Amino acid sequence: MQPARTEQHDDLKGSPERFGYSWDQFNTLTPEQERQFRLWTVHLSPEADWKGKAFLDGGCGAGRNSYWAMSYGAKSCVAIDLDDRSLDAARRNLQPFPGAEIRKCSIYDIPFKDTFDIAFSIGVIHHLNDPGLAVRKLAAATKPGGNVLIWVYGYENLEFYVNVLNPLRKLLFSWMPLAIVRLLAHAPAALLWIVLRLGFTRLEYMKLLRMFSYPHIHHVCFDQMLPRTANYWRKEEAMALLEQAGLRDVRAKWVNEVSWSVIGTKSASSIE
Repeated sequence: MQPARTEQHDDLKGSPERFGYSWDQFNTLTPEQERQFRLWTVHLSPEADWKGKAFLDGGCGAGRNSYWAMSYGAKSCVAIDLDDRSLDAARRNLQPFPGAEIRKCSIYDIPFKDTFDIAFSIGVIHHLNDPGLAVRKLAAATKPGGNVLIWVYGYENLEFYVNVLNPLRKLLFSWMPLAIVRLLAHAPAALLWIVLRLGFTRLEYMKLLRMFSYPHIHHVCFDQMLPRTANYWRKEEAMALLEQAGLRDVRAKWVNEVSWSVIGTKSASSIE
C-alpha cells in the first residue's frame, strides 16, 4: 500500500518540520522516557495489553513510544510521521524490531481501515489545527473492539501558562528559526533546573522533571517553545475528542496533574 498524499491537509498539519528539527537533536532512548510512556498510556498494562497486538503510532517522532510498546511484546506496528528527520530517527530506534514499519504519512490521511488492535497518538493531537479529524482517522484505522488512546496537554493547573505565557510564546517563538529558539531555550531550562534543585516540586510533573538530566529538561523547554499550535484541554474536552469520533467507554486519567491520557473503544460498527 502506498503512503497517502497529504497536500490537501498542509494548512492543518501543525508543526512537523519544527518537531523534526527537535527529534534530530534529541532522539536517544532513556529509562526516563519509558517511565513517561507508562504514564501516558496508563490505561494499558505493559505486562498484558501490548503482547501480540498490532498498533498504529500516529505522529511517532523519534519512535520512542513505539519502541517501548514493541519491547512489551507487541506483534507489529506502523509508525507514521511527516518529517524525514523524525522518520530517520524512528528507523534507527525501531531497527531491533522486524515487525515495525515506519512510513511517511499524515495523521489526516491514514490509509488503514479496521486494522489495528490499538491506535495511539502521544503529544501530537494538541498541536494540530483539526484534532477531531485526526482522532476520527485513528478510530477508522482501529479494529472493532480495539482501543484508541491519546495523550494531550491539560488545562487544569496550567491556567496561567495557557492564558498568559502561551500567547507570548506563540508571539515570540513560534515563527523564529529553530536554531535560535533552541539557544534561547537554555534560559528557561536553566531557571527550571535551579528551581527543581531547590525543591520546588509541588506538582507531580515537577517531581518527574526533577529526575531528568539537564539536556532532557532543555529538550522539554525547547519543545514547549517551538510549535505553531498548542491546545490545552479540560478533562471533559479531552474526552469529547474521542466521544465525537464515535468511540465508547471513553475514560480519562490525569497524568502528572497537568495532562490527560484518554482511551476509548471502537464499537462493532465501523467508524467512517
